Amino acid sequence: MKEYKSTIKNFLYTLLIIGGLNSCDDFLDRPTEDTYTVDSFYKTDEQCFQAVNPVYNSPWYDFQRGFFKVGEVLAGNYYWGQSPYLTFTINSTDEDLVNMSASLWSVNAYCNGILENIDMKAGSNVKEETKKTVKGEALVWKAMAYFYLVRTFGAVPIIHNNSATIAEGNYNNLYKATIPNVYDYITMTLEKAIEWLPEKNQAGRIDKYSAYGLLAKVYLTKAGYGMNGSRRQEDLDKAALYAGKVIEESGRSLLPVYSDIFRLKNNFSEESLIAWHWVVSNQWTSQNSLQSDLGIQGFDEYGATWGGWNGPSVDLQDAFNEDALSLTRNNIDDRRKATMMMYGDKYEYFWVDKGGFDYTEFAVNSMEYQSAVGANEVKHLVGNDNDHVIGTGTHMARMATSLSTHLLRLADVYLIYAEAVLGNSSSTSDPKALKAFNDVRSRSIKGYEPKTSITWDDIWQERRLELACEGDRWYDYVRWHYYEPAKAIAEIKAQRRGSYNGLGQYYKSGTLDPSVTYYSPNNIPNITDAHFQLPFPDTDLTMNPNLLKDPVEFDLSSISY
Repeated sequence: MKEYKSTIKNFLYTLLIIGGLNSCDDFLDRPTEDTYTVDSFYKTDEQCFQAVNPVYNSPWYDFQRGFFKVGEVLAGNYYWGQSPYLTFTINSTDEDLVNMSASLWSVNAYCNGILENIDMKAGSNVKEETKKTVKGEALVWKAMAYFYLVRTFGAVPIIHNNSATIAEGNYNNLYKATIPNVYDYITMTLEKAIEWLPEKNQAGRIDKYSAYGLLAKVYLTKAGYGMNGSRRQEDLDKAALYAGKVIEESGRSLLPVYSDIFRLKNNFSEESLIAWHWVVSNQWTSQNSLQSDLGIQGFDEYGATWGGWNGPSVDLQDAFNEDALSLTRNNIDDRRKATMMMYGDKYEYFWVDKGGFDYTEFAVNSMEYQSAVGANEVKHLVGNDNDHVIGTGTHMARMATSLSTHLLRLADVYLIYAEAVLGNSSSTSDPKALKAFNDVRSRSIKGYEPKTSITWDDIWQERRLELACEGDRWYDYVRWHYYEPAKAIAEIKAQRRGSYNGLGQYYKSGTLDPSVTYYSPNNIPNITDAHFQLPFPDTDLTMNPNLLKDPVEFDLSSISY
């Protein structure tokens, strides 16, 4: 991934720029740069939809690595060598943090440009329904960007209109809004999106229920902010209300087979409420590059996979009741194999032209064993080029696949509903909450006996297993830390975030010698409350020193859409 050198100032100057890309997928079509000017664009319904298409991928591109490192490595779900995200030693010059911030501000600027241009430049032939739909999609993406910003950095500036901010000349003097201000801004943005969006949009596009689902997640998160040991009931009630709408009114259902969610053929599945939809093209930044970071060396034909030395953590393996020091797998939970490759695993959907992918044969017998934890990543991987052709009809490329990254899934909304209904109680037997929880769990657990009562711990652990390695776990810790900081810190301190010595020798010989092959715990630093807000990048601080100052109340009454 290339590093964005731009800062918040650069993105304040970002108006709507549509990248040069001729996609093979109609959903992601957009015009080439030299075929239009902004003043001559937005004249048809098709052009208006083309304008919002890029925000489903390109502006998010340089967030991919931060998305995984913050969401999974920092959370203890993934072992990544000497990464500062593993050891809580992230500083303000960290490249992935710089890129993450730049990407999120780019998304905000892009969405602001869409909103402004639709209002000012849409032609008289453009249907009102089209204008509202396009603006609604942009609002959801804008809300998503701020949701990541506030949970990552805490208080941040609210940049509602780029042109206005530039005209006022205060782009490098913006103060941070308070965290409650930012959450209120997100909720009002989503409420307006719900007002504008259709109940059903084209497959893969954001619709009204996408916005309801995200709004439910926002309310569940903000329910604990500023609280001590419990959460605000009114926020929990709204989380349950909006999640319930998705469950009961959207007509969506869980895919029967868990691993199918993450295959190319289901990029636009009804289980996916909000996703980055990547495409291999001649436009760098339109593609998914996560296979390169996470795949074992030699997994594709391009020599562009270097993630084999890392892998899903020992602590996550423990959560799945798996043990890398055993040569047999328990295979009780289908999600384990769909999340992490371990000794003995075979995959029929990878390397289809070769009869499937045999992890043991490839990773153990044919090369030096790489993983320090006895597992490698499965989600975010496509396989080889033939697998890509089978899934999309098109070829992949070096560091480039078209596999969608699901940011909000229906199963997440089910668990949000169950947790919101449980609320501050020790347990619940509410029938709808139980059904939501049991539907998620029964899909993947062999011989599952539905629960008749669930607790917060049940839901907390279920969220980890269901959403593992999908960039979400750290943000669950952030929201837990809002109202029970000591418990969140204690759980992280108790994690097994270390690695094994001698796994290669053990797997090749089949005989465990504890003097050679053993777990080596890492030294987790003294995690404090301060670790739950990452530092602003130096580039942002240099441009706007006010980011170091205390936040000020933002007048939300001045906001209109």
